[in-house]
Amino acid sequence: MAIGTGNFFCPRPSTFGPRPSDRAFTLIEMTLAIGVAAIVLVAINTVLFAALRLRDATNAVVDAAVPVDQTVTFLRRDLECVVTPTNGTSKVLSGDFRVGNINSLGIPEPVAIEMFTATGALNASAPWADIQRVTYGLRQPTDRSAAGKDLVRSVTRNLLAVTTPDVEDQLMMSGVASIKFSCFDGSQWQDTWDTSSLTSMNTNLPVAVRVDIQISGNGSATAGPIEIVVPIDSQSRTNVVLKAAI
Repeated sequence: MAIGTGNFFCPRPSTFGPRPSDRAFTLIEMTLAIGVAAIVLVAINTVLFAALRLRDATNAVVDAAVPVDQTVTFLRRDLECVVTPTNGTSKVLSGDFRVGNINSLGIPEPVAIEMFTATGALNASAPWADIQRVTYGLRQPTDRSAAGKDLVRSVTRNLLAVTTPDVEDQLMMSGVASIKFSCFDGSQWQDTWDTSSLTSMNTNLPVAVRVDIQISGNGSATAGPIEIVVPIDSQSRTNVVLKAAI
C-alpha cells in the first residue's frame, strides 16, 4: 500500500515475531531432560552392577562346587567297583580293604582308606591291569596360608612290581578339615576295618561305606559337612570257617 508519493510497503503481519521453525528449548526443558536422563542412567547402572555381582557370585559357587562333585564322583566309583578282599592270602590282584588311620606302601603319610578297585584303564603308557590300589588321605597344603588340608587320591597301578611301585597322587579338593570313613557290617557302623590279616574279624567287605568330609570354612555357617553312603554289592562267598584265637 502506497502512502503519498513514496513507495512504502508495509510488511505482512506474518513476518513479525519468531517463526515456529526458529523456536529452541527453554532452560527448564533442558534441566528436566537432563534430570530424566540421569535417573535412567542411574537405574541402568544399578541393574548392570547387580547383574555383574550376581554373575560373580554364581561363578564362585559353581567353581567351589566342581571339586566337591569331582571328589564325590571318584569316591563313589572307587567304592562301587571295589574287589573282594584277600583275607590275608597272597592273591595280589584281590587286594585288601582297610579303613582307619593306616599306613600304605609308598605313601609317606597315613591315609584314611586303602582299597583295591577295578577302576583302572589300559593305555599305551600304563599297560597294567584294570585293578588298582587306591587310597584317600589328607596332606598339608602347598599354600601354607590356605585353611584346611588337601584331600589326595593316590593310585598304584603296577601291583606286580618287584620294587616299590610308583604312586600317582591326584589332588581332589583343598580346604578339607577332616575326612572319615565308616563301615557298616550289617548291624552297626565301625570306624575301622581290616581284611589284610587271617585272624581279622572282618574277613569280607562291609555292606556299605559312609564318607564324612568336613570343609574348613573358618567358622562360616555355609561350610557344612559332605556325607555320602555307598552300598557295597561285591561280597565273597566261602565255606571256610575262621576261628578266633583263644
